[in-house]
Amino acid sequence: MSAITKAGRLFNARSFILTRNISRSSVNDNDDLNIVHPEAREPHIPPYVERQGEDITLKRARLIYQSRKRGMLENGLLLSTFAKKYLDNFNESQMVLYDRLINLPSNDWDIFHWAAEVKPTPSEFDNEVMDLLKEHVKNKDRVSRLMQPELIKSEKQL
Repeated sequence: MSAITKAGRLFNARSFILTRNISRSSVNDNDDLNIVHPEAREPHIPPYVERQGEDITLKRARLIYQSRKRGMLENGLLLSTFAKKYLDNFNESQMVLYDRLINLPSNDWDIFHWAAEVKPTPSEFDNEVMDLLKEHVKNKDRVSRLMQPELIKSEKQL
């Protein structure tokens, strides 16, 4: 750890790139403009590579998992309940559209805003699967979506 002095104040700064140890109580708002944060760089997101020849059962399982494990809770709830409702009945082309929808955009907020119709859906994602997702978001039946659906089928479902 090293000490940095600025205008008579002592700051602790760590050399570890992902950590910022600056107390808000020791910095006033005007000082924020002069602080350089190397960790503000966006993380590298590998490009989406469409999987060719993937087994349909494996693809469905992967899409269920990816629908649940999102970067934000809102999409985790939204997409996991959507996948539970529709994915078993999707044909191969619908699964490809859904796969692209949840994996191509690098920002989960974009998916959320398109589905909630806050922002217009780009043409490459404006398709039958997005239409189903938009209807799902409207939740006309007022289904409670406070938790993600169970992954394991109960004995009654077997």
